[in-house]
Amino acid sequence: MAATRTLRADARRNRERLLEVAVRVLSQAGPDVPLEAIAKEAGVGIGTLYRHFPSREALVDAAYRNELDRLADAVDDLLSGLPPDQALRAWMDRFVDYLAAKRGMGDALRALIASGGDPFAHSRDRLTNAVETLLRAGAAAATLRADVAPDDVLVSLSAMSLASADRGDRGQAGRLLDLLMDALRVRN
Repeated sequence: MAATRTLRADARRNRERLLEVAVRVLSQAGPDVPLEAIAKEAGVGIGTLYRHFPSREALVDAAYRNELDRLADAVDDLLSGLPPDQALRAWMDRFVDYLAAKRGMGDALRALIASGGDPFAHSRDRLTNAVETLLRAGAAAATLRADVAPDDVLVSLSAMSLASADRGDRGQAGRLLDLLMDALRVRN
């Protein structure tokens, strides 16, 4: 598979652009959007798309996993530039965006699952590990409570994100995240 070997810089940029465009287009137009439309919007030919992703299912799977990886891999960068409690809050904003993309791609993901794919095989572990790392850093810095389970934070984030998405109110999501952060902070 093209994604597992080392890619030239231009090929890597094309792949990343295809994944970015795929998330947006699949979210807006649904799972049956012609792959040619995704390739065209990404500024590449259909042959380039198929070199990276031999099928629609491979593209959907890679697009979802890329969103998951971007979210999970952001933890170290956030912790290197922000205090742990602020890093967690910034990560929560990214989580809301990730869930919005996942929800937007819902039909495409359901079609992938129906074809035998399992895009969510490692999602829960990756997300739990990300939250656990952020909580542990906050506990070590004495800014976040040490008695909170990462799964509880994930369930809370999911519920808040979904409730706000149903209302179409990104501002509400931010306010709810601030409330959750207040509950997670150490009280002096």
